[in-house]
Amino acid sequence: MSQVVIDPTSRADDVRPFRINVPESDLIELRRRISASKWPEHETVTDPSQGVQLATMKNLMQYWQTDYDWRKIEGKLNALPQFITNIDGLDIHFIHVRSKHENALPIIVTHGWPGSIIEQLKIIEPLTNPTAHGGSANDAFHVVIPSIPGYGFSGKPAAPGWGPPRVAKAWDTLMKRLGYTRYVAQGGDLGSIISETMARIAPQGLLGIHLNLYFIPPQEIAKALATNQPAPAGLSEEEKEDYQKRMRFQTQGGAYLIQMTLRPQTIGYSLTDSPIGLAAWVLDHDAGSYDLISSAFEGHPEGLTRDDVLDNITLYWLTNTGASASRSYWEGGRARAAAAASGVIPPDIKIPVAVSVFPNEIFGAPRSWVEKSYRNLGYYHEVDRGGHFAAWEQPQLFAEELRAAFRPLR
Repeated sequence: MSQVVIDPTSRADDVRPFRINVPESDLIELRRRISASKWPEHETVTDPSQGVQLATMKNLMQYWQTDYDWRKIEGKLNALPQFITNIDGLDIHFIHVRSKHENALPIIVTHGWPGSIIEQLKIIEPLTNPTAHGGSANDAFHVVIPSIPGYGFSGKPAAPGWGPPRVAKAWDTLMKRLGYTRYVAQGGDLGSIISETMARIAPQGLLGIHLNLYFIPPQEIAKALATNQPAPAGLSEEEKEDYQKRMRFQTQGGAYLIQMTLRPQTIGYSLTDSPIGLAAWVLDHDAGSYDLISSAFEGHPEGLTRDDVLDNITLYWLTNTGASASRSYWEGGRARAAAAASGVIPPDIKIPVAVSVFPNEIFGAPRSWVEKSYRNLGYYHEVDRGGHFAAWEQPQLFAEELRAAFRPLR
């Protein structure tokens, strides 16, 4: 499925060049499986309240089988510097693009689920070459984009333990191994949890973090949500709105999260056996993202094209990571449950935190809550467009947010 260029004298912890080379037989087999799909009957409603709609999946299937070309994204990835290195017993795949500008700030950017390194490809050029994208040389970054363990071309953990704390420590090891003694971190979705965990661990050299998903609200809000209570008294209108948004996601839109947190192996059989099953599961993340993605297959792309969506889904299929990626939610859920049961309060974040709020994100981020969560909030900005896959949907805007957020830390 992939070819790794390895020096026979290299050690496992060396940084080794990596190149993708998917056999044509794998692509033929994918198309055969798509063609052989067994379909459910049409949903009994006219909206997506029962899940991903049959018409959307038929449109996706038709394009995937007849017009989609994996070799295009394979070529784009192989044009970038890709590497593998072994950290804590597991191979970690990553993209590493250095800026031509002196004094560029190193940044490690972490994807989430159901994303991958595909999410961040569009921000590499604006971050490493800002003078060609509305910025100055002083805004430049050296960009590191790793695949979370169990995702993409990284190794799949064979035993429990690769939750956010272990990944956070591995990311620091990776940056130090690349020679970066001063760097910043960014994340959305699961990547926001990993980046926040890095900030709580606060390894030497981590200057600050940027998040585009404010995941866990203040403790009293989180407790009320956990027990499906009405909004606590005394909330502002903005806070009430976000409380209801979180409650709706919890009761109507978080089916995938519950399944993968509790029973990832069960859903994993479908994700590894059926490309259409995998595609439907990836599409059904949240209502806003589903609208965005489905519109691409209805002739109305709004930030994501059909190829964008299928590049990501096909990467999951070819690397057979539907089940292993799902287990990252099980790992994270266990870690949170253990922390809650222990009664140990996580350490405060003392390094600067930056938060960008995208209007179509699954959760909002009232400034009053964000300030309670992060006492050292160095940057907070509400932008006018974009959603859960912000770097993928709005790469130029996303890059501008990172420039502004980290400018004081250079």
